[in-house]
Amino acid sequence: MASIIGAASPYRSPEKAISSSLFSDESDSNPVDAVIFAGTSLVLGTACRQLFNGTRVPYTVVLLVIGIVLGSLEYGTKHNLGKIGNGIRIWYDINPDLLLAVFLPALLFESSFSMDVHQIKRCMGQMVLLAGPGVLISTFCLGALIKLTFPYNWDWKTSLLLGGLLGATDPVAVVALLKELGASKKMTTLIDGESLMNDGVSVVVFQLFFKMVMGQNSDWGSIIKFLVQNSLGAVGIGLAFGIASVIWLKFVFNDTVVQITVTLSVSYFAYYTAQEWAGVSGILTVMVLGMFFAAFARTAVKGESHQSLHHFWEMAAYIANTLVFILSGVIIAEGVLSGRRISYQGISWGFLFLLYLYVQLSRCVVVGVLYPLLCRFGYGLNWKESIILTWSGLRGAVSLSLALSVKQSSGNLYLSSETGTRFLFFTGGIVFLTLVVNGSTTQLLLHFLRMDTLTASKKRILEYTKCEMVNTALKAFENLGDDEELGSANWPTVTRHVTSLKDLEGGQANPHKGYEAGNLDPTNIMDMRIRFLNGVQAAYWEMLDDGRITRSTANVLMQSVDEALDLVSTNSLCDWRGLEPRVHFPNYYKFLQSRIIPRKLVTHLIVERLESACYISSAFLRAHRIARQQLHDFLGNSDVASTVISESEVEGVEAKQFLEDVRDSFPQVLSVLKTRQVTHYVLNHLNGYIKNLEKVGLLEGKEVSHLHDVVQSDLKKLVRNPPLLKLPNIEDFMASNPLLKDRSSFRSYHV
Repeated sequence: MASIIGAASPYRSPEKAISSSLFSDESDSNPVDAVIFAGTSLVLGTACRQLFNGTRVPYTVVLLVIGIVLGSLEYGTKHNLGKIGNGIRIWYDINPDLLLAVFLPALLFESSFSMDVHQIKRCMGQMVLLAGPGVLISTFCLGALIKLTFPYNWDWKTSLLLGGLLGATDPVAVVALLKELGASKKMTTLIDGESLMNDGVSVVVFQLFFKMVMGQNSDWGSIIKFLVQNSLGAVGIGLAFGIASVIWLKFVFNDTVVQITVTLSVSYFAYYTAQEWAGVSGILTVMVLGMFFAAFARTAVKGESHQSLHHFWEMAAYIANTLVFILSGVIIAEGVLSGRRISYQGISWGFLFLLYLYVQLSRCVVVGVLYPLLCRFGYGLNWKESIILTWSGLRGAVSLSLALSVKQSSGNLYLSSETGTRFLFFTGGIVFLTLVVNGSTTQLLLHFLRMDTLTASKKRILEYTKCEMVNTALKAFENLGDDEELGSANWPTVTRHVTSLKDLEGGQANPHKGYEAGNLDPTNIMDMRIRFLNGVQAAYWEMLDDGRITRSTANVLMQSVDEALDLVSTNSLCDWRGLEPRVHFPNYYKFLQSRIIPRKLVTHLIVERLESACYISSAFLRAHRIARQQLHDFLGNSDVASTVISESEVEGVEAKQFLEDVRDSFPQVLSVLKTRQVTHYVLNHLNGYIKNLEKVGLLEGKEVSHLHDVVQSDLKKLVRNPPLLKLPNIEDFMASNPLLKDRSSFRSYHV
């Protein structure tokens, strides 16, 4: 089986072989002890998550420290941890490639699958810059500094090998930190995506220099060929697995177990196929696969299945993160204690801190050199964001696994055992310092740069919501405060136990104050447009679950909202702009009257286009109507609310006109679409009715299962064989339909 470092090294240290045989003879460890270590790690991790929840200490840093403590106790106290110590040694002796193959697919897929597709598209240029030229700049900067200042007589290949190993940020560490700190969505997407790509490219660069260190001669042609094959091959394999799995999911109907199993198995199978069979980057492959799923499969899983899928991947990522960071701490402790001749030298620690400064310097150089280009791509980049981007360059489990691979492959003509030990010592130290120093201070840096503060409009909304909480609580008290069995409750006692109400009661302000006339601040309007569009998108999701729109229609509608969100600071509401081309009939439909084109094909094209346009227009109007009502209920007749509501009403003029034209010229279309919606709604209602009967105990398991299967069968038939529209003679329809012969009604009404 191929490995990340390839089969470049056939050598094995004789000292390692002797120590392994002695250990196998003397140790009484049981393979089951590995399970004890995993269980202990999860218990410790869960306890720390609970204890440090709400503090400024990142969870990942705590896990790393726990791992270092466990590793120090085990390797520094002569095997005094018993069964847990046996488990630690078993996990440590696992092949690094196996560790990566076990943990990375789940972590990478969950991270890329949960990313916002639209923001990925916008930030793709920035990600490619940081992951491509950025990795090369960082590798050569670190390699040059190591070669010129470190006293180990390493050649350029060895220095660049360590530079490539440390030159990229680690997605496991970065993603865990950003999610915990709650950074802005834009920054999270950029840093998350960059770290994913960065890591895949850095492994490819590492493989290249490792082969060169192990004696393989490479010219520029072979180097470029190697890099291109690894990168493009990974993208191709990721897309192939993504397309195949999305097609598979289209044939799965409301089966959460199958949907979760497909996503889990395809992530590991894609990683194995790329890394072990095709010899390309498995990390890039899984990243592409996850992004493809996020783009094309987010509407394939609906309702409770959608929530279950995301909950499963969040849980899988949490378990993998906990084990990875504790194990990383163990590896760091073992690396320091096993190389005591190196680690006990003060000079080695001095060069470790110097290397940490080099790592930060190289990151500054990367961001600084690419800053003019980063400002021009995607959402741009300001100086505050560039500081966070520089400081968030953490190293983690991937770098440690690569260093462990180097150590295990050392002890030969090309790479000495001492060099392998130094690699692990330095890498472990850098992982520890970046996680503890950078990871622990990132939140402080965000606060210092005022990037975690709420805007005035957000604070006002927060205060309004708190005030409304009191009214909601009073209504709940009226409903539950008195009953026949227990009598009445005491409201002052209730407020004493609900501290949020205690703080607000008596100090309520007008929830619309600040949004009255004369306060039409652009920031307030922009913030309200964002909230309005978020409400529109939420309405689209609800309509998808209710069967009012199809998956393809939902994707189009979601994309229109994403595009409009990018323009809220400069434009009025404009989500209809992205839908308008899909509602109009293109000019080429006039040529469909040609006798050359089969009539059945013409009928299919026209019906499909017309139905899609009607779905889009009706869903758009309904979602905007729901969002307008919600905004009015929350802010009343304030000027800001009235402004946004007016923009929404103007946006809907063209959609209304389109549906009126369809109703006048071809009412059968609307009738068929409404029939589908009502049928789907009735079946969903029956599903809910059956679940409610089970909940109250009137139906038992077997009865529920039988009735549920009957309703699901009808739903499946409706989705796969919906009521079809029967068109009249196609020539008469195209000649008489104003939608096809006159497009003057499709004017733009944008403000």
